[in-house]
Amino acid sequence: MSRAFYPFVEENQEEAEVQARYAARIAVYDDAASAPRVVVVDPTDVRSYLEEITSEVSRLSREQGGHIPFMVIREVVENLIHAYFREPAISILDGGDTIRFADQGPGIKEKERALEYGTTSATEEMKRYIRGVGSGLPYAQQYLHDHGGTLEIQDNISGGTIVTISMEQPKKSQVEAVGRGMVEPVARPTVTLSARGEKVLAYLVSHESVGPKDLVDAYGGSQPTWSRELKSLEEAGVVSKRGGQKRYLTNLGQLLLP
Repeated sequence: MSRAFYPFVEENQEEAEVQARYAARIAVYDDAASAPRVVVVDPTDVRSYLEEITSEVSRLSREQGGHIPFMVIREVVENLIHAYFREPAISILDGGDTIRFADQGPGIKEKERALEYGTTSATEEMKRYIRGVGSGLPYAQQYLHDHGGTLEIQDNISGGTIVTISMEQPKKSQVEAVGRGMVEPVARPTVTLSARGEKVLAYLVSHESVGPKDLVDAYGGSQPTWSRELKSLEEAGVVSKRGGQKRYLTNLGQLLLP
């Protein structure tokens, strides 16, 4: 027996894959005094849709000089599933260190509870695409709090939700002092990376995880070669394995990102 997924997605009968219906619009404010440039992510199957939005937002944020990690962005993007992906609009502000996610879904009535671990409204069908255990927004808020940032939830103008995540930017006086040698900059870890290692980190700027096949598709070469490189990075503490062949950035790896 077939059944509907949820109100604002459609099922592709040929691929038996749930499709998002609404395009996601990403507004990049290169200059606060001018209109933003807009990048559109067209609707597709849910998994690809989530991945592409996350990758584009992460890439565009970092292009502006932002420091919000890929995983934090991913958690907030996945939260759009609760709005049935209805009219998602994402704004990248403050040199990439503020990202605002707006939707026109049903909204969040109990905003404080949405930031408690284990509180979730995820349905069985939603759990095909997200963990659905009430960890996404609480994790994002905790990470940002620990690193001097914030996460805020507000009502959208005519229904829906706005989630704003921000990382604290260095004060101008501090930046100038570092430039004059008056204040010591934060030391980057001393890890020697090979040319292939640099490519792995470049890939992880806009992807949650990486495996040998991903690197072959992106840069060529052979899977055994990339497997050895990933093992080397794992031994150096830059990435870690969470089952299978996929590797994820560690805290040390985050500090090494370009």
